[in-house]
Amino acid sequence: MATGRTHRPATRSRGIPEATVARLPLYLRALTALSERSVPTVSSEELAAAAGVNSAKLRKDFSYLGSYGTRGVGYDVEYLVYQISRELGLTQDWPVVIVGIGNLGAALANYGGFASRGFRVAALIDADPAMAGKPVAGIAVQHTDELEHIIEDNGVSIGVIATPAGAAQQVCDRLVAAGVTSILNFAPTVLTVPDGVDVRKVDLSIELQILAFHEQRKAGEETGHESAAPAPVADAGAVAADRKGPDGDVPAVMPA
Repeated sequence: MATGRTHRPATRSRGIPEATVARLPLYLRALTALSERSVPTVSSEELAAAAGVNSAKLRKDFSYLGSYGTRGVGYDVEYLVYQISRELGLTQDWPVVIVGIGNLGAALANYGGFASRGFRVAALIDADPAMAGKPVAGIAVQHTDELEHIIEDNGVSIGVIATPAGAAQQVCDRLVAAGVTSILNFAPTVLTVPDGVDVRKVDLSIELQILAFHEQRKAGEETGHESAAPAPVADAGAVAADRKGPDGDVPAVMPA
C-alpha cells in the first residue's frame, strides 16, 4: 500500500480551486451516510442540502471531478464516494503522528474516525518523560527525543500538533526538518513554516468567539424589532429628566 511520503493528492495538478477542495469532505460525509443506508443515487438538491451548500455550487464543484450525474436519476452514491476519496487521497494509507498527549492529544488519539478515513495514527509523542511507554488508545506514547526517527521509520508526512502554545513552533520546526509537509495545528498560536508546507489551524476559542458574535448580533436584531415603534416626541426638558444610565441620571449635554 502506498504511503503519504510517496504520493500526494492530484487536486493541485488538476486545478481544482481550494474552496472546492474545502467542500469535498462535506460532500463525502453526506455521501458516506447515504451509502451506509444503502441509498443508490442522490439528486444534486438532496446532496447539497445534506452538505449545507447550494445545488448550483455542488454541480460546479463536481464538474471539476468530471462527474455530472444523470438527468432524472442523479449521482451514483458509491461512485461519488470513490471519486472524492481518490481526489482527497483517502484511498491510500496516510501515517500520522500526534505530538502533545495531554487531554486534547489523547482525545484525538482515541478518535475512531481516522482509520475509517484513510489515516493511521503511527505514533503518539510527548515531551514528558513520565508519559513514555504509557498506552493511549492502544498505542504506547514515545518521547520527543525519538521524533525524527519515528517520522523516518514510518514515512510520516502529516503531523498533528496538540502541544501548549509555547512549544508549538519548536515542534513544528522539528517536524518540518524531519520531512513532514502537512501540519494540523491545535495549539493556540500561529506557526511559521517554509514554502511547500501546508498548515491547517483548528482554534476552538476563535470558533466560539465567532459564534458569540453571531449570538450578539441576533440579540441586537431582536431588540431592534421590539423597539421599532416610534416613540412619542416630548420636550427636551422632559427627555433629559427621563434619561437614566446604569449609574443614575444622564445629563442632556455631556460636558466637553
